[in-house]
Amino acid sequence: MTQSFSNRQAALEQARGLLAQCEKIVCFSGAGLSAESGISTFRDTETDALWSRYDPTKLASPEGFAEDPKLVIDWYDWRRQAIANAEPNTAHIALAGRPDIIQVTQNVDDLLERAGCKAESVFHLHGNITHDRCHARCGYQQKVDLGSPPGLRSCPMCNAPLRPAVVWFGETLPQWAWQQSEQHCRTADCLLVIGTSASVYPAAGLIQLTKTYGGKVLVINTQPSGASALADMELIGPCGEWLPQLLS
Repeated sequence: MTQSFSNRQAALEQARGLLAQCEKIVCFSGAGLSAESGISTFRDTETDALWSRYDPTKLASPEGFAEDPKLVIDWYDWRRQAIANAEPNTAHIALAGRPDIIQVTQNVDDLLERAGCKAESVFHLHGNITHDRCHARCGYQQKVDLGSPPGLRSCPMCNAPLRPAVVWFGETLPQWAWQQSEQHCRTADCLLVIGTSASVYPAAGLIQLTKTYGGKVLVINTQPSGASALADMELIGPCGEWLPQLLS
């Protein structure tokens, strides 16, 4: 059952006490973590003046890419530029200050890495928008140079189109990232759930996995979410306000 507090300081001390009892901590983060850096959530595309007339599910699907590859790449170039212009916020920096915490994220941006998290400790369940990969799956992948001209690019290995190295609707999660995330969440003493609605599966199932294997769940979100029912403790408010105090 979730513990709730009317006094912020009491809640903070209780949360610190919970973490202090835990040897292995895993952070499972969603769009709310990067929203405080000005990164639009996926659904915010629907309210953006430039892209509101397009269905975001069509812009993020193999079918949409096959139908109009230029439109899809233009949208991702726009998203990439927004990420390039953003800076890690206080929550990213607080997490980077704890290299012992494993990062499992649904976010496709690189703000955790830019804050100082080691790449080998960050598992991107939905891919990484700062990379392209071959759409024909020949295995080629490259980091995107945001200073290069935008637009369609071809694989230098097989000449098939390059596409963002992210998970589109109807695609499976990256096998290695998913297996590592499952293993870490299964063995976590505490899962720190940050800024996620916990409504996108299979990723959201990691919360139940931690609970099933006896781990604690500490949720930080601006409002109650799908993770609330599984939380041992929940802190309501911006993660950029809670995390620097919690992890200091």
